[in-house]
Amino acid sequence: MPPISARTRLATVSALTALGAFASLGTATAAEPTLNGEWAPFTRCPVDAPAMLAADGFDRTPQCVVSTSAGGSIKLGDTTVTTGRTNLQIGVVQNADGTSSVVAPASGALVAEPASVPGGLLGLMCPSAIPVITGLCQSLENSSLNKITATMESVGAPYAFDQTAGVLTDMPIVALPVRIHLENPLLGDRCYIGTAANPIVLRPENRTYPEFGMTFFQGDGTVDAAGEMSRVNLTGATQNDSTFAVPGATGCGLNVGLINAAVNAKTGLPSASGNNSLTLDNTQTHLTGLNAPGTAVPRAGEILAENWHSAVE
Repeated sequence: MPPISARTRLATVSALTALGAFASLGTATAAEPTLNGEWAPFTRCPVDAPAMLAADGFDRTPQCVVSTSAGGSIKLGDTTVTTGRTNLQIGVVQNADGTSSVVAPASGALVAEPASVPGGLLGLMCPSAIPVITGLCQSLENSSLNKITATMESVGAPYAFDQTAGVLTDMPIVALPVRIHLENPLLGDRCYIGTAANPIVLRPENRTYPEFGMTFFQGDGTVDAAGEMSRVNLTGATQNDSTFAVPGATGCGLNVGLINAAVNAKTGLPSASGNNSLTLDNTQTHLTGLNAPGTAVPRAGEILAENWHSAVE
């Protein structure tokens, strides 16, 4: 194949930039509510979901769970990215037989800050043996188009929640299907590592024991030793998962086949289990529910929802 001319490279970059600018137009998400007192962390608990409302307090007990981390790191194949703040929120229905069901918020269980990929596009796909990609790499030098961000997104409801594992170490706490959204004008708006059909499934475990605490409060969040609500606090643990596999990138750029191939070749994707790792530092996990759900039968789920709404400021 003949070398790519400067004019061709410029035209390609311009076209990709236009696509990226168009694709970046989106809709703003609704602001999360502010909740009073002990309800404060549970801004996205899906208390109004049918499965939560139907929990009677006898056969099925409803709870809210939130777990946050201010930062950490994720290694996908040959690439390591420092992560920003992550916020995982779910509803959990504890069943009388010891099993549980996870209910995700309508907006998704996981909300994460975008993280900058080291080296940007140059680091992600350059150098390359693919001539068209080589042309793009040359055009990217000293360019503002080089910056790329990666954002972790939920692509399905979490499952396999284990409340006991949250207190102990080296036991998976929950299974979390996610994908990584790679964003840059040259990549377009559909560049992902993982898909809904083939997600990355994270199973974080405590590597250090969390500090345990417990508080009691009224339905509206006001602290009260005799309150009808309780909150378990598990704080300060480092969580890790090195068992997940990572599929190859898909949907990247106008000529998706070439861009995908370049990204996968440089980053070592797809990557089998054992070659990848997620670390979340100083996690803050909270679980709340009715103190005596049996006294609220058959309206435990409805009362939990009423209490949550009464705490919204």
